[in-house]
Amino acid sequence: MPLFLIERNWAEKLQADSNVIGRALDVNKDVGVHWLFSFLSADKRKTYCLYEAPSTEAILEAARRLNFPADVIIEVSELNPAAYLSREEVERRSGFAPSAIS
Repeated sequence: MPLFLIERNWAEKLQADSNVIGRALDVNKDVGVHWLFSFLSADKRKTYCLYEAPSTEAILEAARRLNFPADVIIEVSELNPAAYLSREEVERRSGFAPSAIS
C-alpha cells in the first residue's frame, strides 16, 4: 500500500488524549487508512504523520471526518540503511542500532 507523509498545522496546541486517538483510529479504519506514527513539533502546533493509504483522497476523507488539517500530503517511499547494509554494519558505521520504526 502506498505511504504518505502528512503535514498538519494546528490552530491551537495539539491536545491528544485516548479519546482523540481512539476516534482517529476508528475513522481511519472506516476509510481504509492506517496511521503508522507521527512526529510532533516542539511547540505542539505541527505534526508530521506517516500513513499507509490507498490514495490521497482517502487521507483527505479521514481528515474531513475528524476535522483535522491535512495541509500537505506527499506520497513517499522508505529509504532505510538496513535495506542496504546488514544490521551489524549499520550499527558499526553509525554508532547506533538500526531503528525499529519499520
